[in-house]
Amino acid sequence: MRPALRRLFLRALSTDGAATLRDGAWETRCLHCRRRLQVRADGEALGRATLEHVVPQAWFGKRAAAALTAQVGDDADDARNLALACAGCNHGKGMSHDARGPSDARALEVVSQLLERRLARWRAPAAD
Repeated sequence: MRPALRRLFLRALSTDGAATLRDGAWETRCLHCRRRLQVRADGEALGRATLEHVVPQAWFGKRAAAALTAQVGDDADDARNLALACAGCNHGKGMSHDARGPSDARALEVVSQLLERRLARWRAPAAD
């Protein structure tokens, strides 16, 4: 796995109030279905853990998604926009809601709910 992707995994985990670091691995739950997920302490995903951009990267800069992107800043890789999801949920969201775009009312509703869930799990990053 690329070092940049590992850093994004660790950024998501370190700011996820549901994530715990135990015995050399992070444990958390899928943002969608709550399946248990694990990532090694170095950021290497284990099992079906994937990185989720809650507000899809393609939605940034689109007028219909402005209210959502404003909650996470101008960068799709902002920690508030990153979460872990199991591969099945992440793929399903990408094939349906993400692909339909922010002008689709149902897609906008689903992404809004996921972002609300992610922000409810927010934990401020540790000071360096």
